[in-house]
Amino acid sequence: SARAQEKYAEPPKLSDLLDRGWKIFEEVDSTNEPLGSNSIQVRVKRGVDVLEEASRMVAQLDLFSRNEELEEIATADLKYLLLPALLGALIMKQTSRDKRLEIVQTARDYFMDFLRRCREYNISQFKLPNPTNANTSPDNSVPCSSDLVSMGAQRQAKIERYRQKKLLEARLSDMRRAVDSGQADDEVSRDFYLLNVQRWITVCLEEIESIDQEVEILGKMDVLRQCPVKQPIRPSHHPIKPFILTKDAVQAQVFGAGYPSLPTMTVDDWYEQHRKHGALPDQGIPRKVAAKEDTDVQEMEEEEKEKKAENDDEESLLKARNWDDWKDTHRKGYGNRQNMG
Repeated sequence: SARAQEKYAEPPKLSDLLDRGWKIFEEVDSTNEPLGSNSIQVRVKRGVDVLEEASRMVAQLDLFSRNEELEEIATADLKYLLLPALLGALIMKQTSRDKRLEIVQTARDYFMDFLRRCREYNISQFKLPNPTNANTSPDNSVPCSSDLVSMGAQRQAKIERYRQKKLLEARLSDMRRAVDSGQADDEVSRDFYLLNVQRWITVCLEEIESIDQEVEILGKMDVLRQCPVKQPIRPSHHPIKPFILTKDAVQAQVFGAGYPSLPTMTVDDWYEQHRKHGALPDQGIPRKVAAKEDTDVQEMEEEEKEKKAENDDEESLLKARNWDDWKDTHRKGYGNRQNMG
């Protein structure tokens, strides 16, 4: 009908856009599905589009001004302060690796926009992060005492933020039932949205610290990609061609006729080929061990020869002495009966 088409053509309300985008974020944030799945990324994109449309409407309506105080903001408009924080949180759910640096930098801009507005309204006491994520400290420098004190203060601030975050979440859990059911009065609703803003202040501060660390890592990875990495040269190994090993030449002819695609080789040919290339294992004895054993055998033989030579010298000396003694007691020609006259 014409009325249905006219109703369908009406632009969505600002409150509906915020509620829809907020609900998408909570569903994505609490899902058990992989963040990189197509269904989750489609919902993330839809949530970002919805919240961006709501942000444009807030800018057109000029809901917030630097000249007004927090008390001057209507209770129904307080929740729109959360738009930049929700946008940054949803953008951080995007998983495109090629655009990761662009994603985190865009999310950081939204988080910073939210924190600046909270500072302008003096909603909470916190230190505003640096406008950019540039690391001013030199690399590989030894931390001095002032740096250690600053690191200790940052750690204490993190602990305090975490404690406050848990307290705020507990209070919000109790108040949300009344707000969602529509039974909360203006004061309860105002406290509920202000507590949400305070909780998101701690979330954004933590996210910015994480983003700054990630940007530094991404920068180093980009430098490594630009530096060419020399691949080590590997020695080329010639593949061993398959063959059929036979006992003798007769079998080689038989197998060769039946398997023309595979060469044949007798055991003797195989042995001779490996002997030429020095690839034989010396019948199971390593070369070094075999050489050592040959040396030991040679030494033993030389020692035996020396001992034999010494023994021979003693026998020849004794024989010579006995011969001299015999000549002293027997005249020349004694015992030669062939010369008897």
